[in-house]
Amino acid sequence: MLEEDKIKKQIFKMIEEFYKIKHKKQKFIPEKTKVCYGGRVFDHNELIALTDAILESWFTLGKYGKQFEQTFSNYLKVKHTILTNSGSSANLLAVSSLTSPQLKNRLHKDDEVITTAVTFPTTFNPIIQNNLIPVILDVDLGTYNIQVENLDKALSEKTKLIVIPHTLGNPCEMDTIMDFAETHNLYVIEDSCDALGSKYNGEFVGSIGNLGTFSFYPAHHMTMGEGGAVVTNDDILSPIVRSLRDWGRACVCPTCSDRYDKCPLKFVDRGELPADYDTRYLYTNIGFNLKPTDFQAALGVEQLKKLPIFIEERRKNFKILYQEFLKYEKYFVLPKSLPKSDPSWFALPLTVKKNQKFSRKDIVRWYEKNKIETRLLFAGNILKQPAYKEVKFRLVDDLKNTDDVMKNTFFIGVYPGLDEEKITYILDKTREFMRRI
Repeated sequence: MLEEDKIKKQIFKMIEEFYKIKHKKQKFIPEKTKVCYGGRVFDHNELIALTDAILESWFTLGKYGKQFEQTFSNYLKVKHTILTNSGSSANLLAVSSLTSPQLKNRLHKDDEVITTAVTFPTTFNPIIQNNLIPVILDVDLGTYNIQVENLDKALSEKTKLIVIPHTLGNPCEMDTIMDFAETHNLYVIEDSCDALGSKYNGEFVGSIGNLGTFSFYPAHHMTMGEGGAVVTNDDILSPIVRSLRDWGRACVCPTCSDRYDKCPLKFVDRGELPADYDTRYLYTNIGFNLKPTDFQAALGVEQLKKLPIFIEERRKNFKILYQEFLKYEKYFVLPKSLPKSDPSWFALPLTVKKNQKFSRKDIVRWYEKNKIETRLLFAGNILKQPAYKEVKFRLVDDLKNTDDVMKNTFFIGVYPGLDEEKITYILDKTREFMRRI
């Protein structure tokens, strides 16, 4: 064994010991210990992987990045994965790739994009940032997903794209959406940032449309700290996304040959550049720098190994909480999924029905007072947010359900960090609140 390998082994052993001391399970104290809605779940293996990436001293995206992209593609059964520094960046790259001059059937300024207002800002923002026009459909209460029966109403000669979030891990009605898109020659982007592991009709969400996006923020199904990915089966879109991620450069080879005679781009049109211009500085898109580091990818490689367990834990916790709220269906719109859906839940959403007993504010304050975290459903109706007052959009019918979500919906967590003790505490405090009303 090489000397450096011996030292590494010693370091990794010490990290394992450090983890056991630093991150040993803390005693849960009811009404004192915060019950988070989401968060990172890891062990010493992630810390070792991060340290190994540091000791390799490459720092920028490298071997761990390649390993993660291949493993993630295998998991989702897609051809291409492009790692990014966040799920928000993944959404920006996905929409921007469809406006690239390298794409034959590209989107242009003022083309229309069908989407919803029950959304996260950086699902919605790339539409605006690419000078496209959002066309807003309402959602169904319970699924909180786009009303597919009204897709025809949203259609116009300018419609080119559908952007759908699988809200809180609950799959949209993908067969109807894809049939509609195929009939009208539309692109489909699936925002699956909250839905890693969810399936529709046996297929992973994110793998069904033209492009899928994922987030690896700590609250999501797995984490890189910060991080995200774009996935696609399209051999044309994949290099465009990678180009846009990497400054817009033409070179998207996994490894540069560093020799002009070996470069596959040597015959690419250089415009007004000299014929011998270095292809590493040839730009074919107006791009960004949205790459993660290899440290993040190393963390992701280890988290992927735990992903099946994470998903099962989320489903188990969701089921336990859902069964409790069935007792109070008089007061809540309970979450529902479609017959062909197999959700990997991000959270358990609840909409408080109009009643004389309590409001959303009342129950949210009760949970928060008792150290149980809650969250509202992202932007609610994003069109009512201060930042979007001057946004140009087209509305399809009213947004009755969307406004109901804005006023009455919240969610509680189901993530793997909620062990039996914490889940029992949530149940106890829920029952106590319901007895008091």
